[in-house]
This record gives sequence, C-alpha cells and structure tokens, in this order.
Amino acid sequence: MQSTLAQSNMTIVQPNGHINVANAAVLKQQLAETVSSHEYSSLLVDMSQVESLDSAGLMVFVSTLTLAQRLNKQFGLFGISPSVRIIFELTQLDRIFEIFDTHPTIEAVAA
Repeated sequence: MQSTLAQSNMTIVQPNGHINVANAAVLKQQLAETVSSHEYSSLLVDMSQVESLDSAGLMVFVSTLTLAQRLNKQFGLFGISPSVRIIFELTQLDRIFEIFDTHPTIEAVAA
C-alpha cells in the first residue's frame, strides 16, 4: 500500500492506488504512528501514485494534519495528480494543507 523513505528529520510516505473506505483505517494508523515518532519533525506524503481518494481517504489526511499540529510537527502533501487535487480544491482543503507541486526540500518544509 505504501513505501516510506526517511531522510534527516523528515520522512516521506508514498501511498499508492486507491485510498478509500476499504483501506483508509490502515493508512490512518500508519500515518499516525509515523507522525507520532520522535525521530521525525516533518512528515510528507508523496501523492504521485494515488489514483483516487474518497471521503474516508480525505479524512485520513485531515486526521493526520490535526495530529501533526497537536504535536507541533510539519505535515505536507506533494505530487498530487489533477484528479485527486480537485477533491482538495472542491472541499477547500487545499487552503488548509501545505501542498507542494514537487518533492520539496527540507528547507522548504521547515519554512
């Protein structure tokens, strides 16, 4: 379902396929464990391999953002396809999330 890459104090999670009610709980748990880790101050999600997202999938990211804010951690998304990005735009969540077009540098995330 996903791969994880850690570098410096940042980790990148790359889910793939469809994020929906069938697999949202597993991804939510994995992201919560990652953002709660004391090893990293930033969590980025590489959305380039995500084909679709339903409301349950969207809630995974809202929950992760809420947890990250509570823990004073950075959380961002990048590489979102146009078909998935429109979901964030229609729900106006693109105004809430830090969304990068491409893989951001560590400095950009920290800013």
